[in-house]
Amino acid sequence: VSTQSTGAPGQASNMWPTGTEFELFLYASPDDEFSLSNSSLIHAFAGLKMGEWYDGPEKNGARTYQAHIPATPDLQNNGSLYFHIVAVRDQAEINPLHPDYKYTDVVVLTKQWTKFKKRKIQAKTNLLTGESSSVQEGVVDGEVVSFWHPNLTISFLDDQRLWSTSQPIPPPFDKWVHIDPESMQYKPILYINDYWDLASDMFPVNNTVDVLPLSITYAPISIFYFQIYEAQKMQKDWNKMLGVGEASEEENDIVKRTMMETNPVILGLTIVVSLIHTVFEFLAFKNDIQFWKSRQSLEGLSVRSILFNIFTQLIVVLYVLDNDTNTMVVISVCVGLVIEFWKITKVMDVSVDFANPWFGIIPAMRIADKSSYAESPTKMYDRLAFKYLSWVLTPLLVGYAIYSLLYEEHRGWYSWTLNMCYGYLLMFGFIMMTPQLFINYKMKSVAHLPWRMLTYKALNTFIDDLFAFVIKMPTLYRLGCFRDDIIFFIYLYQRYKYREDPNRVNEFGTSGAHPEGVPVEAEMDAEGTIKLPEAKAVEAKKNE
Repeated sequence: VSTQSTGAPGQASNMWPTGTEFELFLYASPDDEFSLSNSSLIHAFAGLKMGEWYDGPEKNGARTYQAHIPATPDLQNNGSLYFHIVAVRDQAEINPLHPDYKYTDVVVLTKQWTKFKKRKIQAKTNLLTGESSSVQEGVVDGEVVSFWHPNLTISFLDDQRLWSTSQPIPPPFDKWVHIDPESMQYKPILYINDYWDLASDMFPVNNTVDVLPLSITYAPISIFYFQIYEAQKMQKDWNKMLGVGEASEEENDIVKRTMMETNPVILGLTIVVSLIHTVFEFLAFKNDIQFWKSRQSLEGLSVRSILFNIFTQLIVVLYVLDNDTNTMVVISVCVGLVIEFWKITKVMDVSVDFANPWFGIIPAMRIADKSSYAESPTKMYDRLAFKYLSWVLTPLLVGYAIYSLLYEEHRGWYSWTLNMCYGYLLMFGFIMMTPQLFINYKMKSVAHLPWRMLTYKALNTFIDDLFAFVIKMPTLYRLGCFRDDIIFFIYLYQRYKYREDPNRVNEFGTSGAHPEGVPVEAEMDAEGTIKLPEAKAVEAKKNE
């Protein structure tokens, strides 16, 4: 039953009450002013009702239609195309020139559908042959061309609120509600919902495109979602006015695709876990700094792995800067690089030699092994581990470099170097964590490891595993997310295998039973277990 809401004096009501029957027409035109004479009808939805949420084929109030629009020569040469969406009361006249036409019976919304953007072409070529699969004939990087999006969602908002004419209408309704002072009524809001349109679905319109596909959807929209979508647009407008940087189209697509394609339960879990990931990352940085700041001895620690970590972290920083990565990721990897450089001062003796400057101007920097590392078996184990690793890593590096040069395309030699090093580290970088495992095996101890930091990093690794299933990413990177899990499980096995023995002396000459040092009269067996005179006497009496 249709009931017209009547406003009190000074209040405006909706011209179309809930239950109003209407038809929806979609016209296309090169002009921004709607006229039946210069517009082509694409499709019409009949039998619609205001506020009806449970009709249609799917019983959700929605209607769909697949249209194919011919690409005219004007569109193929950067022409503009406008959509005129016209909602008309059932049996009412749509032509403004007709004598039976009524202003209150028609709602018109115009939208320019072709969007002009600069083409971004990453000109990658094979550095040996000069051939490129990404370069198209006649296509210029940075050229402004018209783009087409194949999805159009039209919504009608059934809002029967009374708006006071003595007070301003709050946003976002102030842009959509226009009160007629004579009738004290306002037209319903006809809305194009393009929030879920992905930028990756857009394609340029040129002479190679003959038909433009268009998926048309009509669906009612609630006040709640209307306000959310409009608030997002207002935030973008404010960011532009204030000069605040926004996320790129690729980043927005990742968020939208995740929300559309991911199970709501997993999505909610991902949001919570991402916050935990940030906390764990901070705690890992904190405990890593705390561990090395208080470290007095390098017994049992692989200094060469730390030096190699600086190289790998530097490659990661250069790679993310070269590929326009998210700002938060850039900050995270840069902080990690600074910490790795700081570790050099903790694992090696660094000094500045002003007496022998480089080129006669720059003070020379002297780096030498610390005595606790140079005079311990750890250095020998470390060197031995890297010697064995070089036998494995060198052929892999050479092979991957040749493969990347022969079969992959790059922007230049600098880009090839970064991509080759990063791809190599992504596939085989976990092998560089094995020297520490080798040292643990030789020393039969894991007491020297920063377990708090390793635990936080391991938890973050498991969180990355979750994101690998949720977020769209290359298969190679997805597999790389699981590499650190293997190493951490080996660490856990070593912790179990070499679990603490209160009578076993560690690499620092102490034990759990004697934290201040082993007594002089004590003896140790081959496994490092302390044998005090009293204990030996008791054991001899038992044997008797």
